[in-house]
Amino acid sequence: MLIRRVETVGLIVNPIAGMGGSVGLKGTDGEDVLKKALSLGAKPVAPQRAEIFLSHLKHINGDIAFLVGAGWMGEFEIQSVGFKYNVVGERKEKTTAEDTREIAKEMLKRGIKLLVFCGGDGTARDIMDAVGMRLPVLGIPSGVKMHSAVFAVNPENAAKVVFRFLYEGLPLREAEVMDVDEDSFREGRLSAKLYGYMLVPYEPEMIQSVKEASILTEDELYNQAAIAVYFTEEIMEPDTLYILGPGTTIRAITALLNEEKTLLGVDLLLNRKVIKRDVNEIEILESVRGRKAKIVVTPIGGQGFIFGRGNQQISSRVIREVGLKNIIVLATKQKIKGLKCLRVDTGDPELDNRLRGYIKVIIDYGEEYLVPIK
Repeated sequence: MLIRRVETVGLIVNPIAGMGGSVGLKGTDGEDVLKKALSLGAKPVAPQRAEIFLSHLKHINGDIAFLVGAGWMGEFEIQSVGFKYNVVGERKEKTTAEDTREIAKEMLKRGIKLLVFCGGDGTARDIMDAVGMRLPVLGIPSGVKMHSAVFAVNPENAAKVVFRFLYEGLPLREAEVMDVDEDSFREGRLSAKLYGYMLVPYEPEMIQSVKEASILTEDELYNQAAIAVYFTEEIMEPDTLYILGPGTTIRAITALLNEEKTLLGVDLLLNRKVIKRDVNEIEILESVRGRKAKIVVTPIGGQGFIFGRGNQQISSRVIREVGLKNIIVLATKQKIKGLKCLRVDTGDPELDNRLRGYIKVIIDYGEEYLVPIK
């Protein structure tokens, strides 16, 4: 073994992170939004993702100890795994951003080797406010709008990065902490802002890149239009429900049909008409039951995710119901040029494994490109 002593890793879980995704709320910042998410049937996401992360570190139990947040902020998640751990803070029924910041500050004082947090961009901002550049951090993705470059691709890869950081001494890099205005986001306006940087173990295959904004040049708009014409002329079938994910490339399809689409939401298209806008997971499942359906998505620029980032309404349950053979991916040539692969992070590891392989991506009129999904 290369580790000569037990290393201490901090773990903070934001238990409400990501709850707004499947119900179409595009985030859970603020108590009112959380109440609405719960009223729509939202379930906690972060605790399960933290447990997946921990399960992939079982093989080094004994060489690693954890300092965890109290209650649902890490303590409950680690209890079933068997790691040595100590608790920071007090158990609370309702946790806040201030709890995250205070626990992170205390962990910094206690000299941990690495701080791992489970949440989204808002949680990343809270961690940055507490520790800045004084401590290496790593995010387990569990939010809705994860634009920052401090997150692993998924919980399993987060565990691999922790292992390699402790055993192999992965180098550190300064990674961007981004966030968006959730109110604007819910109204279909994407307003992203750089808040600062944190130190993150550098492993480019396992850490997501910062989200790149779409630059709608004349060539890009022409490319989107060509994809839309090809889709409507050659791909679309009658009496088939199309689940349209977010993005300007997909919006070009509805624009061609003189139909209105939500830019950042998921809409339903049937017989060339948008029949429902900004739907959530339950509405999609109710609409596809007993009907032929297909999912249409475009990758996030710079990151390559087709599922699990910004479109959690198209959940693992939706994908299983529709069928893996009924997934259509569209992307402009410029976007595909900037990606080495596509990514999936549905929260269902077994489904993610089934999705991995190669998929055809429509990149122009009558032009397709095989791209790997990792």
